[in-house]
Amino acid sequence: MGGSAGDVWNFRVNLKYFCHLLDSSSSVYTQGMARIVSFLPSATEIACALGLDDELVGITHECDYPERIKTKPVVVRNFLPIETMSQSEIDRAVAERMRAGLSLYQIDEGLLRELAPDLILTQNLCQVCAPSGNEVSQVLSALAQKPQILWLTPQSIEGIFENIRDLGLATNKKAEAEALIKQCRDRLEQLRLKVSQASSRPRVFCMEWLDPVYASGHWVPELVKLAGGVDELGQEKGESVRISWEKLLEAAPEILIMMPCGFNLHQTMKQIWSVFSDPASDFFKLPAVRNGRVYAVDANSYFARPGPRVVEGAELLARLIHPDLFEDTSVYAKSFQQVDVDLLQGKLSQGKDYYLENGCMVFTDSYLKRRGYCCGNDCRHCPYD
Repeated sequence: MGGSAGDVWNFRVNLKYFCHLLDSSSSVYTQGMARIVSFLPSATEIACALGLDDELVGITHECDYPERIKTKPVVVRNFLPIETMSQSEIDRAVAERMRAGLSLYQIDEGLLRELAPDLILTQNLCQVCAPSGNEVSQVLSALAQKPQILWLTPQSIEGIFENIRDLGLATNKKAEAEALIKQCRDRLEQLRLKVSQASSRPRVFCMEWLDPVYASGHWVPELVKLAGGVDELGQEKGESVRISWEKLLEAAPEILIMMPCGFNLHQTMKQIWSVFSDPASDFFKLPAVRNGRVYAVDANSYFARPGPRVVEGAELLARLIHPDLFEDTSVYAKSFQQVDVDLLQGKLSQGKDYYLENGCMVFTDSYLKRRGYCCGNDCRHCPYD
């Protein structure tokens, strides 16, 4: 990614329509306040962290942070109803659409024309995560005035920082970008010093998809390393790849982090119960599962989106890998949940997990909290809104 190698940085776009190459004094502010449309949630988060809320005129259906941007016009939506699909169904549907050359996203061209952006923030790293090269190319043909395009395609933590710097240069927010990068670096350095006190670096496996199983890639293995663990199956600065259960069993992870891409904590817990409820599954043979060190995390907030909050992801991982090093582990209490393996295997205890009423089983508040998600069946003691 350009922007860190000198005064020249590149709004890179491999389209036939245009290719802007601007020096560091150029920005989309030459004609006044910019109108920015974001095609991916991480770009939205970076823009808001730089104080560009007012300039942000369009977002995607997945942009949910910070809370205040949820009222912005939605320009990009998902073709697939993933909210009602299992992990395996999503995997098959995505593969089928990609084989057929179909997009996974729908861009509202009419709304985009109406918003008339000066700058579009997008990516060309993953066709599954957000609109990418060809989709952006097609929609630009419908615009009378061609906006500038900033491609945010990081593969590492340093790449994320470069993206922050690039957006700052593009929007006259260079000082704010550098301040944000410094803040992130300082927090990571504090974490490094803390983790250096650990006596060991346990084997960790970050499961980026549950069915089929995918190992993590890009910046996630780097986060694990910063947190004091080793993910031997993760591809640092590389793509997330599918792996076999044989390979996973051979790796014998001591800690298992469930972080399916695009899922929040409650959605992840629901998928865990859907995928791993068979007691005969190889899942229960893993050392991490046998020892009760399985954690579901909010992947959407801290791992899947390459923005400033990956720093919090590293801090969260460190608390899960080395809880003995941290006095206060409640700081991320709402961002992870330890998977109750006995509960997952159907080992219920009367009184603690349920009670009988008129011959019917009624689940307790304790059981429903440890299960980790709302099933939508109006359970009497449901702890979820």
